Parts: sequence; C-alpha cells; structure tokens
Amino acid sequence: MTRSLRVVALQLRAHDCTQFQTAFDAIVRDVDRAAAGADLVVLPEATIPGYVIGGRDGDTAAVERALERLRDLAQRHKTVIVAGAAVRDGGDLYNAAVAIDSDGSVAGRAEKIFLWHFDRRWFSPGTRIAPIETSAGRLGVLVCADGRMPEISRALVDAGAELLVMPTAWVSSGRNPAVLENAIADVLAPVRARENGVPFIAADKCGVERAMVLYCGKSQIVSPEGEVLALGSEREPCALAKTLSIGEPMPRRAQLPHPSHREAPLSGTVRVALSAAPLPSDFDDDARILETPFAIAPGADDRIASLDVVVPVARVDDSVVNDPGGLPALRRAGYRVAIWETRTDEWTELLARARAGETRMYVFVIDSASGRAFAVDPDYTIVCGTFGEYRIASCAVDFAKTAQTLVVPGTDIAEGLERVHAMTAH
Repeated sequence: MTRSLRVVALQLRAHDCTQFQTAFDAIVRDVDRAAAGADLVVLPEATIPGYVIGGRDGDTAAVERALERLRDLAQRHKTVIVAGAAVRDGGDLYNAAVAIDSDGSVAGRAEKIFLWHFDRRWFSPGTRIAPIETSAGRLGVLVCADGRMPEISRALVDAGAELLVMPTAWVSSGRNPAVLENAIADVLAPVRARENGVPFIAADKCGVERAMVLYCGKSQIVSPEGEVLALGSEREPCALAKTLSIGEPMPRRAQLPHPSHREAPLSGTVRVALSAAPLPSDFDDDARILETPFAIAPGADDRIASLDVVVPVARVDDSVVNDPGGLPALRRAGYRVAIWETRTDEWTELLARARAGETRMYVFVIDSASGRAFAVDPDYTIVCGTFGEYRIASCAVDFAKTAQTLVVPGTDIAEGLERVHAMTAH
C-alpha cells in the first residue's frame, strides 16, 4: 500500500564553526518556512555546529540547545526533521544524523560509518545500520560518504526502510570551477535509489567552509526508479520540495556470488582489446599491432581465460550488476576486472561507472543490443569504447589503480567494503 509524503531537502550555505551561533538563527528561519507544508525536512551533514571542527571538541551544550530548537519546530509543524549534528555519546563524538519525530521527540540517529579524510580525527565511526521508525515512515538514514558503500543502503532497505535520507556535505576539488564535481552527487545518488527501489533524498551544503572545504550543492530528490525529480544549485541555498509516493520497496536483489579468494597483482599494466562483436579471423595480426594477446569479446573465451591468469576476471550478468552487493562480493574475493554482458538501456553507462568506482575495479561492458563495448576504470571514467566503424577498442588495465583503494588520507575503500560487509552479514 502506497501513501504520499511531502518532503523538503534544505540546501544551506556552509558556515564555519565559529559562526555557528549567528548562522543557526537563519537556519531556524529556513527550517520554519520549509516545515510549514512538509511531512519531512532534511538538513545537511554537520549543520550543527559545522563539519570542520578541527581542534574544537564540540560544544555539547550548544548542540543540545540547537537540537531543542529543531524539536520545537518539528512539534509545532507536525513535521519530521532529520539534521546533521556532532553528537557526543559517552567518550565518543559522532558525525550523526538526528531524526526528530513530528511530536518533537528524538526518534533515533544514524552515525556516519565511512568517515572521510580528516573527519576521522575528531569523529568516531558508527557501528550500527538500522532504519529509524518515524511518523513519516521507516527512514534509512545515512551520512554523506556512507553513500559510497553500496551495502549500507542495501542493508537499510532490506531491514524495512521505505526511503533513503542523507544529510550530506559533498565536497568538490574545484578541478573545474565551472562544474563542481562529486561522485555521489553525479553518479551514485540515482543508482542508490534505483537499485533499492525507494526514493532517495539528499540535503547538501553550498559554498566554502574554513577557506579549505568546497561543497558542490546539488541536493536532490530521486524517485524509486532513479529519476532525479529535483536538483539543487551548485552555488546557492535552496529548498527542494516534492510529494513522493512511498510504500513497499522494490529492491533489485540477486543470488550473490561466493567465489573462492583470488590473489591480485599489486602493480603492472596490460593492454586489453575490446569488441562488442566476435573477433575477426585475422585478429592475431591485429593483436600484434595493438601489442596485446588479451581481448574481451563474444566468443573470445580463450583470450579472456589468458587474461584471468594475469589478473582475476569475473564474468557477470545483469542480476549481479544491478544488486548493490554483487560486485563488492567479487572485489572482496580479490577480483579486479568484471566483464558485464548486457542488452543496453539508459542505465548501462551510469551503472557501470558506479560499480567500477565504488569497488575500485575495471568494468568492461559488452552491449549486444547497441553493438557497443566500453571500459570503465576505478575512477568512474569511461576510458575506451567502440562505435560505428570503430569496432575494436583497447585500453590499459593498471593493476596499481585497482590496488590504490586509499582515496583520500585515512579513507580506504577496500577497508570500508570489508567493515560494512562484516556489519551486514547474517
């Protein structure tokens, strides 16, 4: 049975911790306006008191006073509010998302599990994955970089979450000042919704904190089919509002692989040819020109097998790729290359990019419907692909790139996949 839910993702301008007391008065006014017509309002990660705490240990009393003001708003408007806050519990400080129910009570909280870069210096990692029951529904709450770990969202929905809610602080490098990039905002958010069959709501910051952290904006509300229904500005605050239908999730789940462990090389590079069509009879001549004995193509089983001797290769179908637990299971077992044979739809490229980036694997796609083959590297980038008369492409598979799982100082993708799997395995 489905029901309607009025949701608002409130994108806020970043503030330094030292500016919190002044900034929060304006934030309360924004929440007051947003909550007036909403069942659920989501605020960014570390709205209270800020993300870059640094040497400050967190002012527990100030955090409690701020949360109390949000509790008053929730009760007055009969609205659920989810807000990012630095919350102390015993001797630990957590980067938490606090869920305040429509009666003003605290329904629960989720602590960020996959800490990103320097926030590990003052926050402890969360250790629990469970939906939060509220009057707006069962919320699968996760914080920012937790969206890079596909099995966190998977576990939340499998435990009964009806929608995914993410207070976030998506950072950007400023590599291209005209387009502020972030992997979760640009690639993973729609995939998280689609693979789990539930809406996804992310509230981000915009602007700069402490002159050294740049946020990309792009708060979004995504349908269970992965359609981005509302997208925030990269640079300006905004309130995204939509009415969603929620009910029984429709997750994409498969019989997950349980392969034996394979040893993968830590360094070295090989070149691999790629084709969506069977290789020509004189491909040996082409292989000498391309300087590679390896090829991925329909019917090229011997050449794929020879590549598998050099680097562990898994051949996967749509069910494994669509399941957010599929390629992580292979990655943990030591596989570094996935060959996905599929019939195209509009999701093929985005899904291939998501799976390659979140597992640090190379994903080769053979698309029988479009006659296109392409390869994605561990940095979410399509590195080669066939089209038209260009029937045989080739690219390098760099083993060091798949071994390089430390994506920023202190934050390791492989370690994160292992830890989240240990938390979710039954």
